[in-house]
Amino acid sequence: MPKTINPRTWFITGASTGFGRVLAEEVLKAGGNVVATARKPEQLADLEQQYPGSARALALDVTDASQVDSAVTQAFAQFGQIDVLVNNAGYGIAGAIEEATESEFRPVFETNVFGLIRVTRAFLPYLRKQRSGHILNLSSIGGVTASPGWGYYQSTKFAVEGLSEALAAELAPLGIYVTLIEPGPFRTDFLGRSGTEAAQRIADYDATAGNARQYQSAQNGKQPGDPLQAAHAMMQVVESPQPPLRLLLGAGALKRLRAKLDDWQQEIAAWESVTVGADFPENQ
Repeated sequence: MPKTINPRTWFITGASTGFGRVLAEEVLKAGGNVVATARKPEQLADLEQQYPGSARALALDVTDASQVDSAVTQAFAQFGQIDVLVNNAGYGIAGAIEEATESEFRPVFETNVFGLIRVTRAFLPYLRKQRSGHILNLSSIGGVTASPGWGYYQSTKFAVEGLSEALAAELAPLGIYVTLIEPGPFRTDFLGRSGTEAAQRIADYDATAGNARQYQSAQNGKQPGDPLQAAHAMMQVVESPQPPLRLLLGAGALKRLRAKLDDWQQEIAAWESVTVGADFPENQ
């Protein structure tokens, strides 16, 4: 990835590992500035040492409103302007809808949905004042097509999809872009350190949701997606004069979405008469 002509300043949540860490490193290598945040900022200290003046590590638990406000304030105080916000912090939980308890699934929503909203809302007054900026929200192919065993995680990503689509329309007249990043399986620690399982296991779901548990243990470290290429793709989106609202990443994600669209088109056609028949006759 060549050095950028006009270096940008990025703010990345969940930057200690996975996509966030690789992206932070690549932006810095390309001559940009990075505010890298994590619950344990000491895991990012090497970036500050390697890129003095360009990298800043900050403590940020996106579920903590006071930490969000503090991190955002410090970031703008140091760099004056933030060009790219990357809402990357998040994790998943494997298990059937009935199996996971509220104490297990609620924190996933607190991080993946409400944490993302909290950080985004803290940024918006600054971005509106700048009349520029780009928000990258990390979704998933699971944010557009769901599968058994991942219902809670995928429902958080469906929420991010809807929020981002509305936000993009609200911010477009202000010169601010929003892009949803929709990866398939990538070789990060999503299935390892960042993955959890419901403690309860119900035998009736072994043939459906149970496959998600098996996948999580068997495929960790074997995913086909390359995080480095994903980071470069995100940088390319930010440099584009016409960035997309959605960017699928990985051949597997593309295959899954196309299969869903084909099935959906067939279902729409099969039920079209019932669909249009729901209106008053004069509106048909």
